[in-house]
Amino acid sequence: MAPSSSVVSKIKVQLKLSISRLRMVEQKDTAIAKQQRRAMAQLLEQGKEESARIRVENIIRSDITTELLEILELYCELLLARIGLLEAKECDAGLEEAIKSIIYAAPRTDIKELQQARQLLVEKYGKDFALEAIENTDGKVAERVVKKLRVEPPDPQLVTLYLKEIARTYGVAWPKREETPDVLSDDDDEPSSGQAIKSLEAPLKTDELSKATPPLDLGPRSPVRVAPPSPSTENVSPRVRLPGPPELKPNAKMSGLKKQTSRTEARSTVETSGGDPGGKKDVVGGKIPDVDELAKRFAALKR
Repeated sequence: MAPSSSVVSKIKVQLKLSISRLRMVEQKDTAIAKQQRRAMAQLLEQGKEESARIRVENIIRSDITTELLEILELYCELLLARIGLLEAKECDAGLEEAIKSIIYAAPRTDIKELQQARQLLVEKYGKDFALEAIENTDGKVAERVVKKLRVEPPDPQLVTLYLKEIARTYGVAWPKREETPDVLSDDDDEPSSGQAIKSLEAPLKTDELSKATPPLDLGPRSPVRVAPPSPSTENVSPRVRLPGPPELKPNAKMSGLKKQTSRTEARSTVETSGGDPGGKKDVVGGKIPDVDELAKRFAALKR
């Protein structure tokens, strides 16, 4: 019989290999299950419900196997974390469930690394210990491991739940609801209940209609629409701002032209007003003449 230290070191190596192998198989099974679920959704969309109910059992069995591998992976990590307790001759009470569950379930899996770890554990603790684990006479094997290794058809309710979840995930309307007929059709001469159906809402009065605000989309719509920006942490309430006309600032050349134009206009105003600095003219709309000026004008006209 090999020394205990060498067996424990071999167990440690096989546990590490088993953990990596279990994770790889779990990822592979998960990817295959996604493809199978997509195929089930297509069957439900085509109305092939009976075929989908039969094929979905493979998905259920695959999910159960994946859950079993996850449990065995946790047990391997537990043994690896407490590898020092395996040095003892007798099995530690805290490791008995994990060791017996691995011995019980490893032959029913396709993980070779896990089966080799099982052989090393049997070599470490003896045939009697292994026989108790295989037959589970003392009930130390985890109940969830025993339950997931049972070969039995799935519950019909579980099958229906699987199909509903697949249909919801892939947006398939299943189960299809039967269309309910209308309560009253146009061809019926008399209602089935013999009573008139009450209106759902009372008619609006004229005062209420006058107070109501018209809808925003009333009238012709503009062909140009601007979508408001999405809110962010910097701008919680975004608003649409349309660009206005650019604000033009006069440069030096434009300022000189403006001053020259104002000077020319001032000169022309002085000339037309007869040199009057006030700029007022004795015409209609200008300065009002007094009585003496009017008398002088009438005297000039008489001459």
